[in-house]
Amino acid sequence: MSYAAFLDSKTHAGADFGFPDVVVPDCAFDFQRDLIEWSARKGRAAIFADCGLGKTIMELAWADNVVRHTGGNVLILTCVAVAAQMVEEAEKFGIGARRSNDGTVHRGITITNYEKLHLFNPADFAGVVCDESSILKNFAGARKAEITQFLRKRPYRLLATATAAPNDYIELGTSSEALGHLGYMDMLNRFFKNDLNNSASGRMRGAVIKWRLKGHAELPFWRWVCSWARAVRRPSDLGFADDRFVLPPLIEREHVVDARSAPEGSLFALPAIGLAEQREERRRTLEERCEKAAEIANGTTEPVILWCHLNDEADRLEQLIPDAVQVSGNDSDEAKEDRLLGFARGKYRVLVTKPKIGAWGLNYQHCNRVIYFPSHSFEQYYQSIRRCWRFGQQRPVEVDIIAGEGEIGILSNLQRKAEQADAMFAALVREMNAAQSIERNEVGNAMRLPDWLGVAA
Repeated sequence: MSYAAFLDSKTHAGADFGFPDVVVPDCAFDFQRDLIEWSARKGRAAIFADCGLGKTIMELAWADNVVRHTGGNVLILTCVAVAAQMVEEAEKFGIGARRSNDGTVHRGITITNYEKLHLFNPADFAGVVCDESSILKNFAGARKAEITQFLRKRPYRLLATATAAPNDYIELGTSSEALGHLGYMDMLNRFFKNDLNNSASGRMRGAVIKWRLKGHAELPFWRWVCSWARAVRRPSDLGFADDRFVLPPLIEREHVVDARSAPEGSLFALPAIGLAEQREERRRTLEERCEKAAEIANGTTEPVILWCHLNDEADRLEQLIPDAVQVSGNDSDEAKEDRLLGFARGKYRVLVTKPKIGAWGLNYQHCNRVIYFPSHSFEQYYQSIRRCWRFGQQRPVEVDIIAGEGEIGILSNLQRKAEQADAMFAALVREMNAAQSIERNEVGNAMRLPDWLGVAA
């Protein structure tokens, strides 16, 4: 082995498992074509593209090429109601795809919800696409384990999401593991360290274990990530023009409502401390917050979507807003789909639901009015707003955030997380582009070694 080959063997990089000959729909934009060709060549890849950049056409085109190349089948996993929307998109793009809710495998591309995964046999598929793959972020979650196990021996795999690592870079490890690259713990031990200098993960004796990149491992880490993933907030991140992908303004307004009664044992409201007090504050101000939300929703004839977190909030909003329809967790999948898609098609003017039910994957560009009851989850807030504030939206999007007096801390925490997430994704794009630039330079300018290092061992 030459010394150059020895050095190359020590480099951590996702190998190419795919194929070079790719068919791309004529309607795809230039940056979409680039990502489709790259992900097909990789075979096992992740596309971290912001909302509205066309992940659907990229996923469908990738799946179509796997079908063409292997002669086998591809399964696309997505969220409730998004499957029907994706079938419609496939027809528009001229790609054959059918939906299945009972485990039936259709020739070519089958689309189903994550909740139906247990009905399918992985051996029936040459490839799998995970839409909104941030569902994998919880390294100890049961759903993450189920999906990772299903993907384990599939030759071709694609992950796609706008929020790859909403809280921490180490969440990228669950995506790597699902794709068959480094496992989550292998990634941590190779590129990160913790204050205990061991391989502990999660919690130890009630303390959260904090991981951080090793100083010497930062560049190798990003080069490894970009060997199997691409991150893009706008086409210019990949060197293409942003002409058709400029978002209208986002207008965020905070409303802090005064409760009609003080907390038990207090003369006036104080900031809620801890989750228990915050939950109590949320329930104590339920009526006032719902009345304010209804005032805003009833004050316009435009479509409005309201995001809440409690069943009692949703029920009260439905009562206060005459033309509102609610989507709840107790509804059947069919009922959820009818109402979520009905709102998109103009069947309903006002939609009331929870972020965990409808904040992923759906396109609501027809709506530019959003009312939100805040929580500590930035990912839920981001995805909820992005249903409307996405590429294709023609009007400024107005977001009214409604909280009680004691929830000021939640608003501050949400703002902090928003700034942190924006900085993190910017760094993700910057570091990956820098690593890709280094790779391109090395390919174009082969490294020259002294003659004595090129002698085979």
